[in-house]
This record gives sequence, C-alpha cells and structure tokens, in this order.
Amino acid sequence: MVNVLTPETTERAARGRPAPGPAVAGRSRARLRRTVVAYLFLAPTLLFFAVFLILPLGFALLLSLSHWAGFDLAGIDPVGLDNFTGLLADGSTFLTPILTNTLLFALGTVALALTGSVAVATCIDRLRFQGVWRTLYFLPIVTTVVAVGNVWKYMYEPGGLVNGVLNAVGFGSVAFLQDPDTALPAVVVVQAWASVGSAILVLTAGLKSIPESYYEAAALDGAGPFTVFRKITLPLLRPSLVFVCITQFLTGLQSFGLIIVMTKGGPGDATDVAALEMYRQAFSYGDWGTASAAAFVLFVVVLAVTLAQLWIFRRKGEDA
Repeated sequence: MVNVLTPETTERAARGRPAPGPAVAGRSRARLRRTVVAYLFLAPTLLFFAVFLILPLGFALLLSLSHWAGFDLAGIDPVGLDNFTGLLADGSTFLTPILTNTLLFALGTVALALTGSVAVATCIDRLRFQGVWRTLYFLPIVTTVVAVGNVWKYMYEPGGLVNGVLNAVGFGSVAFLQDPDTALPAVVVVQAWASVGSAILVLTAGLKSIPESYYEAAALDGAGPFTVFRKITLPLLRPSLVFVCITQFLTGLQSFGLIIVMTKGGPGDATDVAALEMYRQAFSYGDWGTASAAAFVLFVVVLAVTLAQLWIFRRKGEDA
C-alpha cells in the first residue's frame, strides 16, 4: 500500500504537528456554530447599545471639537480644541464657580446622605416592622423630582414650614433660596433627603449580612455599643459604604432636575452646576460644541473621582 502525502500533510509533518482528525474538525465547526448563534441572540442588545450609546458618544465627541448651532448637520464647523481651552482658560466661569459648585454639591450630598443613612439603617436594624420603616424612607425615591423640589421650595419660603420652626424656637427667618450663602446648602439638604432612602436599603442589606456571632462575642467581651459599631459594624459594612458613596457622588455630580426646579442656578450663579450649564449652552445659547466639551470635562472629573474613591477604600481595606 502506497502512502500519498499531500502538500498540506507534508507541511504539517515538517512542522511537527499532526493533521487534525475528523473529530477535531467537527468540534471546531460546532464551536463556530455556537458562537454564531450566541452573537445572533446578542445582536438586538448590541444594536441597541450601538444606536443609543456608541453613536451618540461619537457624535458628542465630534461636536466637542466643532462649532454647531444645531439642526443643520452641514453647519458643523471643526474648531479643534478651542471649546476645551475656552472652558479651562483662566477666568472661565466653568471652572469657578460652576465646577466648584458641582463638587461642593456632590460632596455635601455624600456627607449628609451617608451619615444619615448609616444612622437610620442602624436604628432600623434594631426595630420591629423593619419593612415598614424601609418603605417609608424609600418613598422620596419614587416621588418625582419636580414634586420634591416644589414642596421643599415652599417649605423654604419666609412663611414656610422651615422658617416657622425657626421662629418658634426663637430664630429669625432665613431667605434660604434667595441668599447666595445659603442657597447651595439648602439644595444639598434636599438632595440628601431625597436620596437617603436608596442608601438605607443598601446599608440594611449589608447589616443583615454581618454574622450575629460577632456581636455575641463582643458582648461576652464586654464591648460597648460604640466600640462594637467602630470595630465590627463599620469594617464589615465597608463594601456597602463604598457602593453608596460612589453612587451618591455620581448622582450629585450629575444633578440637574432638582436645581432647575428649586433655583434655576440662582441667585446669581450660586447654585449653577455643570449639568445645568450644559443644558443652557445647548438649548438656550445654541452652542452645542461647548456643551459637548463640558460634558466630556465632567466625564473626566467623574472618572477621576470614582477611581480615587475605589483606591482609597481598597487601600483602607488592605490596611485593616
């Protein structure tokens, strides 16, 4: 019997690799079919992300490097990095006070919401009917921003509930939303109040995951409530705290609806934030290029802050 070597088998033999058998080829075809079927099932989702995420992102990047007044695509005029240099130039109002207000608003929201949610979640964890309490604190989340903003706006009025309480305890009325010194803190309080419900849900779930045996061991050792909270609850609650801190900060940096309902950026520019400035540049002034550039600057700030938070919390976890 004469062996006839084809050029392909000769080449494979020279390389030291045997030719694939029928079983191997069959498995390769089956794997290819599974891959094709998987991508066919993923096609609607991939198409959705391409149309509503990738394309708008690419268009926004194009506009950030151009001047465009809207509507007519033929009117897009490339200007390079002029939009970014204008935003970041010395004396630009985008850096101060707009970006400063944005960071202060986000930091204030995180500080108040995180402190309040930890305190309330710890108290709820010790009460009966916990589901009822969690539902009550979650109600502001399902309420529209317009309703929340208008209710608090009337509460801050000189004859509103807040000033009525201050007058009852002997203090004078405060023009919360009309005074540049108090307008931003007043809106921060409302934002923190409106977002504390979601933080409570996350933190109560984190508290439930802490084994009860740790608290029993601490009680046997005679540890007080503050020591137990500082040495057991807070360290074991760190993953939930990281999640709440990052999500609250991102929400604060992108806040728009509450501010436009309560103050419209005023008085003056005391509560003007980045999202509101982007809206004004695009829809009020027709400068879509500057608005898109501001969006990318805000994206870089959000990304940097998020990575810094993850690094800080991860380092603290390793040190602990």
